[in-house]
Amino acid sequence: MAQFTDNYGPGSNGLMFAVQQLEGNLLDAGDEVIVVAPAAKGPNPHHGREGRREIRLPSVKVPKMPTRVASGRHFDRTIDQIAELRPDVIHVHGFGTVGALGTWAARRLDIPMLLTWHTDFDAYADHYSAVLPLLTGVVRAFARLTKGEVVDSEDLRLAEVRYEDRGRSTALLLGLCQKMLETADVVTTPSPKTATRCRLISTNANIRVVPNGVDPLPPGPPPFPHPDGPLVLYAGRIAPEKGIPLLADAFALVHAQRPDARLCVVGDWERYSHIKKVLSAGRDAGRIILPGEQKRDALGAYYGMADVFAFPSLTDTQALVLHEAALAGLPIVSVDHELQLVIEPGVNGEITRPTAASLAAGLLRTLDRLDDTAWRESASARSVELASQWTIASQARAMLDIYAELAGVGALASARD
Repeated sequence: MAQFTDNYGPGSNGLMFAVQQLEGNLLDAGDEVIVVAPAAKGPNPHHGREGRREIRLPSVKVPKMPTRVASGRHFDRTIDQIAELRPDVIHVHGFGTVGALGTWAARRLDIPMLLTWHTDFDAYADHYSAVLPLLTGVVRAFARLTKGEVVDSEDLRLAEVRYEDRGRSTALLLGLCQKMLETADVVTTPSPKTATRCRLISTNANIRVVPNGVDPLPPGPPPFPHPDGPLVLYAGRIAPEKGIPLLADAFALVHAQRPDARLCVVGDWERYSHIKKVLSAGRDAGRIILPGEQKRDALGAYYGMADVFAFPSLTDTQALVLHEAALAGLPIVSVDHELQLVIEPGVNGEITRPTAASLAAGLLRTLDRLDDTAWRESASARSVELASQWTIASQARAMLDIYAELAGVGALASARD
């Protein structure tokens, strides 16, 4: 199986974790894996394992982001390598340059293609406008390089018309996304929300919802003394699209009503100056705790000492942190009404509007309910029950079955052991 991914370091995120988890599933099942990714440093847990091969492509750093993208060099050479290795399935993770290369390889070599939509490109475009010209140039260069095999100038022109309200740069990217969705034999998405996004771009795509699996994180001793009052937690990547200033503003309103409450924000809060300024102000006022970025295995201790999990993002396609929080038995307050795999409003949390006042009100209502022991225990049990539907093992079975289907072979018995 060939995994084509644009995100394999240097920054760590949910997409990279999902790809590496699939790598492990395949290798554990006795399959061979080819990883095609931009040259970058970063976590590489399966490096050196038997049956695994890496093809790293020349890359350039994306301005203002902790990531690198393939520059387009050695694309022809890479297709020749893939032709020699002849994988049974090409699995494309996302819509960047390496994803487009995977689509080109699948079409040219007539290899079955699976595409997984991990990132909402359209939503992210609003937060990374400075990067769009770079990506637009890559799309046009790719159209020339492939001589129209994946996307041609007419496709890009039609995309500019269809998505003209999104701006020219975003329109071109969505045009490429459409062609990739329509090329894939199967498209998987991690949530119904993301499936809906795909259908808006391509009504012809063969889409299946396969949520990413998550297992409970290991517990640990509290990393700091629990405050006298309730502790609200956010853990995850901190970036402009994650809604952190919204959460900080909302919690200022919460703290005015509940001075004993504290907000703990776990992540690299110093990377972006505006976010750093907002969180520093909350820390200096005594209402926000900032332990910094933590290794994933250490996060269980933070979930374990929290009382409520707050989720201020509208751009996530599944949000593994919601599943981690639910598996820890936490009630959840979120602003994203489209992500409800592990949230049953009124039972184990709330969905609010994406405003500071609405999010604050939802947090206050949930904090008040914590005094009811029966509600707290019921909410915790429901969180665990909902999240336990999607484990690493269940996702592995679902994905390996799709690989087997596309490869035209029998079910992989080892995946069921």
